Amino acid sequence: MAPKRPKGAGAFPIAVESPAPNPPDPLSLYAALDLGTNSCRMLVAQPKGNQFHVIDSFSKSVQLGHGLESTGRLSRASINRTVHAIRICKQKLKRHNVDRMRLVATEACRRARNGERFIRQIRHETGLQLEIIKPEEEARLAVVSCAPLVSTKTEQLLVVDIGGGSTELVWIDLTKVPPLERPRAIMRLHAGFIQDPGVFPAAKVVDWISVPLGVATLRDQFADVEDDSARFALMSWFFEENLSEFSPYAHEQARDGFQIIGTSGTVTTVAASHLGLRRYDRNKVDGLRMTSDQIDAVIQDYLSLGPQGRKADPRIGRDRQALIMSGASILQALMRVWPTDRLTVADRGLREGLLYQQMSADGVLEGGAF
Repeated sequence: MAPKRPKGAGAFPIAVESPAPNPPDPLSLYAALDLGTNSCRMLVAQPKGNQFHVIDSFSKSVQLGHGLESTGRLSRASINRTVHAIRICKQKLKRHNVDRMRLVATEACRRARNGERFIRQIRHETGLQLEIIKPEEEARLAVVSCAPLVSTKTEQLLVVDIGGGSTELVWIDLTKVPPLERPRAIMRLHAGFIQDPGVFPAAKVVDWISVPLGVATLRDQFADVEDDSARFALMSWFFEENLSEFSPYAHEQARDGFQIIGTSGTVTTVAASHLGLRRYDRNKVDGLRMTSDQIDAVIQDYLSLGPQGRKADPRIGRDRQALIMSGASILQALMRVWPTDRLTVADRGLREGLLYQQMSADGVLEGGAF
């Protein structure tokens, strides 16, 4: 006897619609785009307390500075890759109806003879107006982005931003700032490195430098050295040579109360490798503190893998493998020079600094304008 069909079995299931999340109010949104020597990256966010909540993001390796070291110009292929990426950013901005934004370009456009012409081309082809910012502002915004990671115990702070075409270092004295006010004092640097203390205790910028060597430019300078370990050692030595004009380099620093914060793809990749992450997790990386021994262990592992091994290593990633050793050579030089055995990892940088700057100026962060 054939089994009876349950009553209602032939009916179509009733669709159950889950309520769609309310889209954010476009009037509350801000955007920041960072066009660097190697990558084009953008964030769309809305203020939330004294931080912000990311609504959308974009990141693409465009290699804008490829060949710049030898020709002094942005190549046609690099320009085409970059314009395509910026078109995607334009679509995202249009989709979210973002009106408040800051879109900046850095070292590659500063150095290229056709940098200004390229910015005009972007405006013509996408309708977006990018501005080429100066190294001081780039350094300032990187520092501001790291403010939430500054320890209240920190008296001397070094913030390092390893970019594709340059590396910014900023040394800050916080000894005259009350401990609980130190992160906010860093945030207030968005207005400038030299400040009138006014009613607020000010962080003192002892010195800053923009070294015209980043992961792409340093790699290109030593591309003719065939031996992997020798190339790494030469890059590290050469970067340290370029720190001679940075005043804290020449003076011995106290170990107590010193903090170094590193922000870059190199630093986050090394941190992810240390944690053994097969899939990158920002929540595990941002704010992580690594010892110099842990950093050295990761770098030695990279060297033992060799170029082919690094290409196949999922912890490094296809986009990062060509640049990881030049970045690691910078990182090793910094940890060798300054009196600390710990580095705070920051998965944040220029984009976050641009967002904080805009939101702070508008007074939409908790506590008003910094």
